[in-house]
Amino acid sequence: MLRACIIHYDKSWDKCLALAEFSYNNSYQPSLKMAPFEALYGRGCCTPLSWSQVRERVIFEPDLVTEVEEKVRVIQANLKAA
Repeated sequence: MLRACIIHYDKSWDKCLALAEFSYNNSYQPSLKMAPFEALYGRGCCTPLSWSQVRERVIFEPDLVTEVEEKVRVIQANLKAA
């Protein structure tokens, strides 16, 4: 997964490490039959990323939310491929 981040984001890959961790911890793991976050805390992760559908986007800079959502989608796709 980290290799995919380096390939996709080139020299700014280190800025995506937190998003890669977020994506991994919130992705379904067949061995756990749930996401690692859910296994650890007993509930799904609630983040501003999932609030954007509920009009709370005005709290955050819209470009930032869009950029983070796109990076999380790419990282999750790379995680599935790995």
